Amino acid sequence: MSDFTKPYRSTTQAGLLLVPTLVVLVAFLYYPAVETFRLSFFQTLLLGTGQQFVGIDNYVALATSAEYRQSLFVSVLFAAAVVVGTLVVSLFISYLLFEVRAGASGYLLAAIWPYALPTAVAATILLFMLHPTLGIVTHYLEALTGLTLDWFTSGPLAFGVLVAVAVWKQLGYNIIFLVAALNNVPETLTESARLDGVGRLRMLVRVYLPLISPTLTFLVVMNTIYAFFGAFPLVDLMTSGGPNNATNLLIFKLYRDAFSFNSLGLASAESTVLFGIVSILMYVQLRFSDRHAHYGA
Repeated sequence: MSDFTKPYRSTTQAGLLLVPTLVVLVAFLYYPAVETFRLSFFQTLLLGTGQQFVGIDNYVALATSAEYRQSLFVSVLFAAAVVVGTLVVSLFISYLLFEVRAGASGYLLAAIWPYALPTAVAATILLFMLHPTLGIVTHYLEALTGLTLDWFTSGPLAFGVLVAVAVWKQLGYNIIFLVAALNNVPETLTESARLDGVGRLRMLVRVYLPLISPTLTFLVVMNTIYAFFGAFPLVDLMTSGGPNNATNLLIFKLYRDAFSFNSLGLASAESTVLFGIVSILMYVQLRFSDRHAHYGA
């Protein structure tokens, strides 16, 4: 047995190997989380240099704020649209890729390349492509539909554009996992279903979906996290929360409260609430998956 495969007989040696990981976790995860929770009970000035203990006043302010309730509603609606839209579109594309035999690698690469783009770069590119007056995509959409798609002034249009961009950006991540899951389905099941005359849509719903349900559960969780936390660059670069707070997601609102209005205490409370909301959603999703996901024998 080589030295690399021998078990560690000394707990001290094993502990020392864990020290770098623990240092990183404490410095960049646990300490910021504890400090954020502590700051949520303070009123701060000048980026936290002046602090005054106010108890739960920040949480009370959030509960009584009409702007915060609107931001919460917009965030939940946005997350639901992104999660459902991403799963539906990526599942459709993945199923088509799964059935392709010639040139499958090229099609797969074309489907997943947007995920390789940094979110800020993707937001900048799509901002120019979808610009109400300069965007080439908007120009042809208006020519085909006869509508004026000025999403700089229309809240519902801006929300729809933001959802579409967020879904497009996340498709590649979902397709990678879904194609892999579909390829792991036993070929005998596919052949048996085809011999029984099962149609393509029914085969997807009745055969494949139950077998890849663990992957779908994982993607629901990851897409939810992305919708609540990962869409900040899209909002910041494309809509800045407007118009009329129609795209003012919680993650963008807490950033603006912290760094534009110097209210670190209020922003810390918003961050704590957001973490709690996402944690509850994760728990519900995982509990639901335990009952309905198929993990095999």
